[in-house]
Amino acid sequence: MGVMPARAVVLLSGGMDSAVAAAEAKAAGFEVHALTVSYGQRHAVEVEAARRVGASLGVAGHRTLSVDLASFGGSALTDRSVPIPKGRDPADMASAIPATYVPARNTVLLSLALSLAESIGAFDLFIGVNAVDYSGYPDCRPEFLRAFEALAAVATREGALGRGRTRIHAPLIEMTKAAIVRRGTALGVDFSLTISCYDPDAAGRACGGCDSCVLRRKGFEEAGVPDPTVYA
Repeated sequence: MGVMPARAVVLLSGGMDSAVAAAEAKAAGFEVHALTVSYGQRHAVEVEAARRVGASLGVAGHRTLSVDLASFGGSALTDRSVPIPKGRDPADMASAIPATYVPARNTVLLSLALSLAESIGAFDLFIGVNAVDYSGYPDCRPEFLRAFEALAAVATREGALGRGRTRIHAPLIEMTKAAIVRRGTALGVDFSLTISCYDPDAAGRACGGCDSCVLRRKGFEEAGVPDPTVYA
């Protein structure tokens, strides 16, 4: 009998970055357990996209949790009274923390992933954060991820007993969107299953003008790969 592969928990949002991160986990030989969180985001169609992506990648397990961050508000992604920024120049997107920042979202999501990981004996967490094209989010930066690793070491039973150390894998963090598209294509990711738009219509078609749409379109163009996105 062969050695069983190590397990990894991958935060799978349904967007292109998390899909490539999940594919990277599989390519690295991990048994992938996906976690998707419905947190009250106005682009909730991404939850169904995550199911499609997980099935396409053949993940070993896929859980979907609901956490109502919309009850707190504080973000254009969870409060419909706050407009989604549109038509911004990519060069301006990293100059300030945008209105689409959800307060402490990645801290919440990684905490849930950590809980799942400890419950199934996993020490590896994968997250598709990126700090090159869009470094406006404070919880997409390397220093945040290293701090969370330090937290996990003292916050878990396994860490306290010295049985293992949690590792946060962010394979896309220093990649441009074009590089992410090329890498995902090489790994066989079906980008047509993903959705990145912050403000899709009822049919799930992308708006084409929000920051996420602009960066996604730019990534496909620069990579020289046909964009499978369906725009409204």
